[in-house]
Amino acid sequence: LLLIFLTEYAEFLHCKGKKFTDFDEVRQEIEVETDRVTGMNKGISSVPINLRIYSPHVLSLTLIDLPGITKVPVGDQPPDIEQQIRDMIMQFISRENCLILAVTPANTDLANSDALKLAKEVDPQGLRTIGVITKLDLMDEGTDAREVLENKLLPLRRGYIGVVNRSQKDIDGKKDIKAALLAERKFFLSHPSYRHMADRMGTPYLQKVLNQQLTNHIRDTLPAFRSKLQSQLLSIEHEVEVYKNFRPEDPTRKTKALLQMVQQFSVDFEKRIEGSGDQVDTLELSGGAKINRIFHERFPFELVKMEFNEKELRREISYAIKNIHGIRQVLPTGLFTPDMAFEAIVKKQIVKLKGPCLKSVDLVMQELINTVKKCTKKLATYPRLCEETERIVAGYIREREEKTKDQV
Repeated sequence: LLLIFLTEYAEFLHCKGKKFTDFDEVRQEIEVETDRVTGMNKGISSVPINLRIYSPHVLSLTLIDLPGITKVPVGDQPPDIEQQIRDMIMQFISRENCLILAVTPANTDLANSDALKLAKEVDPQGLRTIGVITKLDLMDEGTDAREVLENKLLPLRRGYIGVVNRSQKDIDGKKDIKAALLAERKFFLSHPSYRHMADRMGTPYLQKVLNQQLTNHIRDTLPAFRSKLQSQLLSIEHEVEVYKNFRPEDPTRKTKALLQMVQQFSVDFEKRIEGSGDQVDTLELSGGAKINRIFHERFPFELVKMEFNEKELRREISYAIKNIHGIRQVLPTGLFTPDMAFEAIVKKQIVKLKGPCLKSVDLVMQELINTVKKCTKKLATYPRLCEETERIVAGYIREREEKTKDQV
């Protein structure tokens, strides 16, 4: 048992039961699995490769290695590769229970760091962001990142930690991790700009900081978590008491359950229209927000697109005024347009609004029906109820649509 504990090994979720003790094989397996999931030509995928490493020399941490932002697509990458990677990154770093390691090379301008920019969007107060500065050994001679590491240039609440990783030459030369850590320690101790903060730099210190943050997080959230579990336990015990004398065929229970589901559908629909739902869609507009956009952006846009011939309109006004006066002389100095002529012209112009109005009605009704379909997904366990609810509500919406079009 002691021998097993002291032996470092790794396991992949897609290779259950297989232990990897050679970490060169681990690297090869990551490359093979990446090619299997994304293809052989620089494709991407949001499906993670789950790797667990067991070692007495590392701290307990869960890390998610996210890709860097790709500006120009290569290989089989889609044209919108930058947006896809950005969306993938946001899915992870938006979670409130994760720390963000904003990794930035020291030989680039910190103000242009994509990592810091994305972290700022989801963590504006900097409560979850730790800056990690790499490639300190590759900076031009005579330059250093002292101001950054001392948290003076672009301050972060949790500061910055500098690390020196193995180069590709070191990896190809089979330089092991222990030797790399010793070289990293030597670099910070011997560099005149960093030796005064060497104890707060390097990969081991970064591990220690992350482990401490994990410990603090567990300590802070454990009381609330325990309280939540106790509350759930009491709720389950109460349900158990209720169902002790449960009779599945009791018609009153069926009726009550049906009413509860219909009521929940009504609440969900109302929340999606009012914008007070529990889940917020971050990918597209939907529900009340989309209807609001139709009224305040799409409808005015359709009005602006309407063709308007001022010369023709002035001619129509002139003819209308003359026709109202008949054989009477039309005075050129008249200040007011006759009421009948004014109404005739205005009514003719208002008729032109019918097209954009009907188009807006169609768009609003379609969004309402889409909202109904999203709400009925919670009833998917009962296909017949789901189908009937959608049919009845959609039918009512279409009936209101016809009445609205008649009014238009």
